[in-house]
This record gives sequence, C-alpha cells and structure tokens, in this order.
Amino acid sequence: MTSMRTLPHVDRVGVAERVAALGKRSIKGDAKRQGLLLAISMLDLTTLEGADTPGKVRQLAAKAVTPSPAYPEMPSCAAVCVYPAMVSVARDAVAGTGVHVASVATGFPAGQTPLATRLEEVRLAVADGADEIDMVISRDAYLRGDDAVVRSEIEAVKDACGDAHLKVILETVELGSYDHVRHASMLAMDAGADFIKTSTGKAAEGATPGVILVMLEAIRDYVERTGRVVGMKPAGGVSTSKAALGVLVLVKETLGDEWLTPDLLRIGASSVLNDLLLQYAKTESGRYGRAEDFSKE
Repeated sequence: MTSMRTLPHVDRVGVAERVAALGKRSIKGDAKRQGLLLAISMLDLTTLEGADTPGKVRQLAAKAVTPSPAYPEMPSCAAVCVYPAMVSVARDAVAGTGVHVASVATGFPAGQTPLATRLEEVRLAVADGADEIDMVISRDAYLRGDDAVVRSEIEAVKDACGDAHLKVILETVELGSYDHVRHASMLAMDAGADFIKTSTGKAAEGATPGVILVMLEAIRDYVERTGRVVGMKPAGGVSTSKAALGVLVLVKETLGDEWLTPDLLRIGASSVLNDLLLQYAKTESGRYGRAEDFSKE
C-alpha cells in the first residue's frame, strides 16, 4: 500500500501548462465526428432530483438507449444513473439493450449517514438491478487525515457491491488541493475502486481539466505500480461538446487509446448530450439544427 500522505507534490504550474497545451488541440472533420459518437457512448445519463418520477426515469432511459432516432448509427449511452429508489424502474426500461444501470448510494451526495445504512442502501440497489454503484468518500474522515477510515469504508462498500462495479467519488472541490486529489485517488484505488470519479455534480465545482489531469496521472501511476486497470469518470462541469472532446484528448494523451472505451471512461452528465447531438447533426448536414429538435428530457 502507498504511504498516502507522502506522495510527491503536484506541480500546479506544470498541470496548468499541460492542460493549456492540450486544450489547444483542434479536432475537425471525421475525427470530430468519431469523437462525438465516442463521447455519447461514454455518457452516464443522469437524473438525481427530488422530483424524479418513474415516468421521468423511463424517458431518460429511452433517450439513453436511442439518443437520436434520426441517426441510427449513433450508439447508446453507457448507463442511466438514478437514485436507489428508481433502480428497478431503470432496470426494466433498459432491459436487453446493453445500457447499464448505475445508482448513487451511500448517502449521496454528502455521505453523512451511518456506514450500516450506506451498506444496506448499496445492497438494496444491487438487488434491484444496479450494475454500478457510485459512492462518495467520507470527506470528513479524509480531511481529518484518517485514511484508515476512508479505506475501510470503500472496502466495505466494494464488498457490498458484489459483482457490481464501484465508482468512488472524491468530491474534489472539497479536498482543497491537487495534492489531496492525488492522495485521495490513490487511496480509493488501493481500496478497490473500479473507477475514480471527480464529483457528485451537486458541489460548486466539478470536473475541471486540471483535476481530471491529476486523477488521470494518478491512474497511470497506480497501473504502473500494481498492474490493475482502473477507469475514470469526470462528472459535473462537462456541459459542452468542446469540454467532452477535451476530456477525450486528456485521456488519450495521459493513458492512451486503450482507455477510450466505455469500460474505462465515463462522462457523468445529462445536459451535454443535447450539445453533442447538435454538433453531430452539423457534421452530417453542414449546419446547426434547432436545440428544440432534441428532447431535453
């Protein structure tokens, strides 16, 4: 196991320069078209609102399966992400399509419920059909320096997941520095995370390019150290096609082409899908369509 609070300092200037350089990459023509389709295939289409209803979840699931009926070549999204109470609805709605069901569990988004309650929430979501669980780490324990508690809780949730994949959310804006983002990434991977994820989408800031790069470099170093492959999920803040394509560039240049698959890269968002559809339509017709041509539900 890594000594968690003695990892090398993250060079903020170096991160900024690297992100700025990669952000200048221009993707055009067929490469852009393929990038848009790839980004759609990696989306965890998400609804996490108190006003969620079975009908809203079914509409979202239908859009995840068929993002645009006008373009049959377009892939389905990777998953539908819902609260635990809506897992069975989502499960029925995507049955037989290959679209996964993900559920935020463990007292999302704060994680401030007793561990026994969080574990039971995970078991119930998996029993209802969740393929993937998105858990939040205890930021309270992490910021107190109690890595042992953070690690043991992730291990317990991983055990409760059974065969379901575990995405561990760091809520990076609350960690305060790139050094903590790197340390928490390593801690989550050492504890068994299948994916590490930037944010809940409920905080003031989510997946900034700098945070994404620091986490990708942590994955690269972890894989080199252990040989175990871990996925990445930027969430919160990836709201435009340009930002989504920027994520693909960061991943390709940091981890390589083998991470450019929904098995190892997800983008947590819903609002970005319509912009991806608009941009794809432009690559096909040479002009922008109307935003209202694509359902926002």
